[in-house]
Amino acid sequence: MSMSATLQECLADKGSRYELVQHPYSHSSMETAAAAHVPGDRLAKTVLFEDEQGYVAAVLPSTYAVRLSELWTKTGRRLGLAKEADLRELFKDCEFGALPPVCAAYGMKTYLDESLVRQPDVYFESGDHEALVHMQSDQFLALMDGAERARFGRRMQGMSA
Repeated sequence: MSMSATLQECLADKGSRYELVQHPYSHSSMETAAAAHVPGDRLAKTVLFEDEQGYVAAVLPSTYAVRLSELWTKTGRRLGLAKEADLRELFKDCEFGALPPVCAAYGMKTYLDESLVRQPDVYFESGDHEALVHMQSDQFLALMDGAERARFGRRMQGMSA
């Protein structure tokens, strides 16, 4: 599999400048950062939540975890992790677990953690487990212009940049 068609369309629509970074197959965002030799703080991961109102995506560095209480406060919703089967259904053009951050294109509200805004450049999943999209921060923020910025992440213990 290569880049998801939805992501490709978003990048083209925004006129985004980016490069694809190939890496050995990886299972987790921290594995991906190591395999691609990129700083974990600059690798954006996407975590999907749900409640009775629908889905919400949280985009934050791979070295961070979502503080659910902060996300609940920000959204005014009691969100829980989305089910695996839902992820497969919602992101049909992506491999499981390789979600790009452009979740608005998949019809869901997206929150972008402020910690990613301070990075000079950002990497993120292309829709498969062997390629990352790399772009300068201004390009990434333009791509994510529909996302609401918030502080909901915290650095995981033992994680460094």
